[in-house]
Amino acid sequence: MSKWYEKAGDYSDVVISTRIRLARNILKYPFPCKMNSAMKSEVIGDIKAALLKPEFKNYNFSCLEGSDASIVQLKSLVECHLVSPNFVNPDKFKAVFLSQNNDTSIMVNEEDHIRLQVMKEGLALEDTYRTADEIDSKLDESLRFAFDEQLGYLTQCPTNLGTGMRASIMLHLPALKKCGMIEKISSSLIKLGLTMRGIYGEGTEPKGDIYQISNQVTLGISEKIALKNLNDITLQIITQERNCRKELAKNVQVVDNISRSVGILKTAKVLNNDEFMKLISKVRLGLSIGIIKGISYDIINETTIKSQPFMLMQAAKEELTPLKVDQKRAELMNEEFNKVEVL
Repeated sequence: MSKWYEKAGDYSDVVISTRIRLARNILKYPFPCKMNSAMKSEVIGDIKAALLKPEFKNYNFSCLEGSDASIVQLKSLVECHLVSPNFVNPDKFKAVFLSQNNDTSIMVNEEDHIRLQVMKEGLALEDTYRTADEIDSKLDESLRFAFDEQLGYLTQCPTNLGTGMRASIMLHLPALKKCGMIEKISSSLIKLGLTMRGIYGEGTEPKGDIYQISNQVTLGISEKIALKNLNDITLQIITQERNCRKELAKNVQVVDNISRSVGILKTAKVLNNDEFMKLISKVRLGLSIGIIKGISYDIINETTIKSQPFMLMQAAKEELTPLKVDQKRAELMNEEFNKVEVL
């Protein structure tokens, strides 16, 4: 079964993925910062029991508990965008439940009792929210979430009060970056109740010209309006990015850089992650402006994830030295780019 990062969806030339994350807390327990170890274990047990019910059969959730997970496993899940960087801190009283096709994860005892997250390829806000809402409603029936008529869903951090929802779109914006538009767009988004962040969310830097745009406001606004706002703004940014790409396509230096990037990916023997992310960004740009053939967006999406350090270690089933990781990455790129041509 294909994972979300092995596919390309709508507006795939610009949009990599859509994510819906819901923060929830179980009414009968205090917030995680006030729970003792026994309570944290009970929360994991309650959620595990709920997910074993017939209504969750189609998701086929598996459980990875903190005490059983290696750092390599957990960090590879961060690289797949299935858990947050904060979740990786060793704690045997944490757990993550993963759906069979790895598009849905449920983090337990992170900042809140539950962080439900659904990922889809491309721009797919309605479809992604529908899946998250369905799982959320079924869990609420079994667990009963903390909810206030005026404040909405109660969360440990006040910034998540209300809907408890963070919707985000992962975008590839090399042309807007090249044209010096990113800071202007980021400032404009803040005024609209949105925010622009790096590739792994809050507190992270953009890599390979990949940015996340998400809603900041969760209180006093419905999920429907928040999703519409994000979708409308995303469509505007897509148009701006595409227009800038048309101009870049006329620039011989840009085209030359794309051609050189393909050559390096075909032949490199050692390739560190920072260099790889810059090169694969140029390849994705080259595909979008029609000067590359022999590769597709779904392959680019897949190789971008599978080339991350801990994903390479997971595939090798062992911890690797930094040099060995860089060699493995180069080998993977040599194989994938063997038939790629620059027109």
